[in-house]
Amino acid sequence: YVWRNPQTDKDESHPGGEPLGFIIQLENGFTIYHAGDTDVFTDMGLIQKRYRPDLVLLPIGGNFTMDPKGAAIAINDYLKPKFAIPMHYKTNPFNIGTPEEFIAALGKTKTQVKVMKPGDSIKF
Repeated sequence: YVWRNPQTDKDESHPGGEPLGFIIQLENGFTIYHAGDTDVFTDMGLIQKRYRPDLVLLPIGGNFTMDPKGAAIAINDYLKPKFAIPMHYKTNPFNIGTPEEFIAALGKTKTQVKVMKPGDSIKF
């Protein structure tokens, strides 16, 4: 992140952090990958190979996270889940990615996209 230091009046660059997500495996074997606030990264392929998530929750807003096109790459090239839920969009004026853009970027895919609104619930 670029930040203007008020003491020196100069721009400074600081690391934004490492990708962090969570693998949740339910008792029945259904596996969820929550990607957190990340961008697409190639180790998502290792997540698919090791955990084979059934459901992936991916940010699509595009501000400090992946945008719809990046999320589509994560799904189609690396994770290949049965289901995907887009998240972290329209939460502030900078998160401009939309579920419609994500679905369009996915193209023809076996992954079913489930768009949720606050208060919604889905059974798998």
